[in-house]
Amino acid sequence: MLNYMGKVRIAEKKKIETLYKQGHGVREIAEKFSVSTDAMFYFFRSQNITRRTFGECREVLFKRSPLSFRINNQLTIKEEKLKLAGVVLYWGEGTKWKGAKTVEFVNSDMEMIRIFMRFMREVCGVDESKLRVLLYCHANQDVNTLQNFWSDVTGISLAQFTKPYIRKDYDARKEGKMKYGLIHVRYNDKKLLHQIMDWIAEIKSAY
Repeated sequence: MLNYMGKVRIAEKKKIETLYKQGHGVREIAEKFSVSTDAMFYFFRSQNITRRTFGECREVLFKRSPLSFRINNQLTIKEEKLKLAGVVLYWGEGTKWKGAKTVEFVNSDMEMIRIFMRFMREVCGVDESKLRVLLYCHANQDVNTLQNFWSDVTGISLAQFTKPYIRKDYDARKEGKMKYGLIHVRYNDKKLLHQIMDWIAEIKSAY
């Protein structure tokens, strides 16, 4: 039972600061010491314990959020090659701009897409339900045919395809280019993006 009238002992300050730095919230810490949240907030103010900024709070929540994927850490030799191929493909064709929050691989080559999808599934262990595909094509192309084609290539349900981007400025001189359009394969998990970027950094530092 919480001691709503109780006070936090000054001797506990270091322990409280340590818990807070580890990412625990004020309410969680109050529960650990069996006092009210108000009592703990008062202790923070009276002992000049610096509170986290809004940005720092978001970072703590991000770090504590559960993973939506499960990295395969016991790879066969063949899977190690698949991992290297997937990371290099993302290095060349993936979204990497600062501030990006989503894994996004863009290409029109079906074999590259197939390899990347195997990388996502067999190495990264992604949640299938979080995969999304955006088709980019020209107005003279049949959207339904292209979406069915890419659904077969990726193994991703049509229900997970978002609204396509259709260019209206069709140029007959470019006939044959992007025969099947191109697609953006997306996976909304910043932690997986960070993991892939770490793998890219490892390759950079090795050569």
